[in-house]
Amino acid sequence: MVDYYEVLGVQRHASPEDIKKAYRKLALKWHPDKNPENKEEAERKFKQVAEAYEVLSDAKKRDIYDKYGKEGLNGGGGGGSHFDSPFEFGFTFRNPDDVFREFFGGRDPFSFDFFGLKEGGKRKKQKQREESKKKKSTKGNH
Repeated sequence: MVDYYEVLGVQRHASPEDIKKAYRKLALKWHPDKNPENKEEAERKFKQVAEAYEVLSDAKKRDIYDKYGKEGLNGGGGGGSHFDSPFEFGFTFRNPDDVFREFFGGRDPFSFDFFGLKEGGKRKKQKQREESKKKKSTKGNH
């Protein structure tokens, strides 16, 4: 059985901030685009990391996981009957890429622009247009 705390490398009493930090580090490390030489293992680990984050970052899901394990999230109730499960129909994990995109706000964390080190195409062109307009308007005032 997969232990989501082990997957993220955090303690059972980890804070939400610790869980976010661990996910950020591991999602970037195991993203399949960053591991083209070992894509299969990277995809497997990336999926595990996303699942672990999805459960442990949500207080309600984390509580169920802590009490019943992964089976509780899947509707198994941790060995009890289906009716013992807090989720009547079970929990469906999202696509790991969707979790990644949502976590990073839809931006590409692998681009220089993500960290503000480089101006992206649209912003750079907008800035050039504004500078060009300023130059034209100052020429007409002389």
